[in-house]
Amino acid sequence: MIRFLLHRTVLALATLWALSLITFLLGALAPGGPAEVVLGQHADPQLIAQFKRERGLDQPLYVQYGRWLGGAVRGDLGISFRDNQPIGRTLAARYPITARLALTAALYALLVGVSLGVVAALRPDSWIDRLATSLALTGVSLPAFVLLPLLVLVFSLRLHWFPVTYNDQWWHLLLPAVALGTRPAALVARMTRASFLEALGQDYVRTARAKGLDWGKTVLRHAGKNALVPVLTVFGTSVGYLLGGSFVVETIFGIPGVGAISVDAIPARDYPMIQAVTLLAAAVFIGVNLLVDLLYGFLDPRLRSAAVAD
Repeated sequence: MIRFLLHRTVLALATLWALSLITFLLGALAPGGPAEVVLGQHADPQLIAQFKRERGLDQPLYVQYGRWLGGAVRGDLGISFRDNQPIGRTLAARYPITARLALTAALYALLVGVSLGVVAALRPDSWIDRLATSLALTGVSLPAFVLLPLLVLVFSLRLHWFPVTYNDQWWHLLLPAVALGTRPAALVARMTRASFLEALGQDYVRTARAKGLDWGKTVLRHAGKNALVPVLTVFGTSVGYLLGGSFVVETIFGIPGVGAISVDAIPARDYPMIQAVTLLAAAVFIGVNLLVDLLYGFLDPRLRSAAVAD
């Protein structure tokens, strides 16, 4: 088991390092240097040279990357070109809002997705199954940036149940969380249905029923544990994506999270901010997937046996 954990951890760190290198090179080699962006295209060449010298931009790329990576490891992500503020402080203030939105959307996706999937699997080929499948297909096909304006139109402008934009209250995140979590909920529902149907057809489930075990205990204790292993993959990937930042939803609903910062940083060519947000999103996504890999060892006895054998 320890060998498995070390292998996954090393792989995650290597992936994160590769992403950091790509992110840095894309920002460093982008057209329009940072000095020209901050000082203007027609700035005095001496001012441009001084700016580059103060920021270390006159050094070779490998020196700049080493300094940037070392700072990122220590939590120093540099200074924003747009507002001249430390990026780490800005992200520390904004990311909790994104995290609350993401976790609310993830909870909604888990509850709705697993419920729909289990109900559909327990009544295959029934009207309940067809309804759940249709809802899941609709959820997969409907992007969040289309669903959120519809929800705002109905529940904010017509029914006046929710505000039109975010105003620093936790329940203001419910509409964007539903819009953001609908597609993950649909993916979880489809995977849950397929996994439970497969698990319920296995010999160990029929044996448990033949021994007189209660149907509910059979579904939850025997079929459920094995069926939820592939569901965990879909859910973990969705949570990593949600925690990385919901750019479009945050912008539409006026949520001051990291997604909104990124949208503002792109037209301003605030490369340090873009690099920092990209690295943060990648780190969160990789971290969540690493956690999912570790949970496999507890949910899948075959993996535990293989790890012990190694």
